Amino acid sequence: MIIDTNVQPHFRYNAEIRRYLPPAHKLRSIPDVEQQWYQAPGGDYRADLYQEGYPGSDPEMVSRHLFDEAGASHAILNPLTRGNIADYLLNSRICAAVNDWLLDRWLEPDTSARFLGTIRVNPEDPRGAVAEIERLAPHPKFVQIGVPLQSREPFGKPMFEPIWEAAAAHGLPVAVHINGGNGVDYPPTFAGHAHTYPGYAAFMPLNYFVHLATLIVEGVFGRHPGLKFVFADGGYDILTPLMWRLDTFWLSMRDQTPWVDRYPSEYLPGHVRFCSSAFDGPVDPGQASRWMDFSDKGDLVMYGSSYPHWSATSAEATAAGLDSALREKVLWRNASELYGLAVTEGSTP
Repeated sequence: MIIDTNVQPHFRYNAEIRRYLPPAHKLRSIPDVEQQWYQAPGGDYRADLYQEGYPGSDPEMVSRHLFDEAGASHAILNPLTRGNIADYLLNSRICAAVNDWLLDRWLEPDTSARFLGTIRVNPEDPRGAVAEIERLAPHPKFVQIGVPLQSREPFGKPMFEPIWEAAAAHGLPVAVHINGGNGVDYPPTFAGHAHTYPGYAAFMPLNYFVHLATLIVEGVFGRHPGLKFVFADGGYDILTPLMWRLDTFWLSMRDQTPWVDRYPSEYLPGHVRFCSSAFDGPVDPGQASRWMDFSDKGDLVMYGSSYPHWSATSAEATAAGLDSALREKVLWRNASELYGLAVTEGSTP
């Protein structure tokens, strides 16, 4: 049994989004689907998916690849938004248009309820983000909130808390994904821009730890016991050493954060999940189970294919070397518990 927690559907063509924008925004300039500075050397997406439409833009083809061929019972769709725009109100309208498109083209036509969706919101507009959550959270096919990894401030800062409060109130996890949208695209490293795609791909996902550390240290998880974050771009291979450092500094200076009432690492099981990544973990499958024991990552990691990206991975590759209990957790059980999904017997790798 497999649940795929990280799938990025795309518009068929650049102008398709305009069908879902309010009249006042239909003529505004909006970036193309291809929006990143750093392009993968062979293209961002699997070469075999460039057909009549954009990769990942045909629900029937995606359904065949994920459900019929890969054996998934469900796929969590987390669409990207569209580029860097200074107008935060336009960014919020783009997020709403992406959500309406996801409903219209992917979720409501799927009578089998195997496609499940993400409510994209703009953290630069907390009031608008909360309104969008309130608008769509009652829909049964939306199972999480989506925000970009790029942000002007760490997500533990107070200006974002109304968004997390709304997510927790509706029982929806918050998925953080590299996006390049919502008007923010800082360099991938604290020391500036990498010159090449390998530098970008290696360093950009690591920014998740800044968000994670502040969510703990600023007390957000303590104030919202039901709040959960999903870091969708991997990076969990560096989780253990960074949490060791955070635990050490908290222990020696915990008088400055009295609201953090336990070791920071103890917040992980109740609040944090990661989608698997092709770049994380040991290359030797024989070390996989032992490596997952550090920081109890077996309870934190969920299989995500990253379809239709060039680095998309199969469930078989992700679970290679794991014992049966870990394999079950990573491939479907952790996701089933997080999203409240009942899975059925299907193909297994």
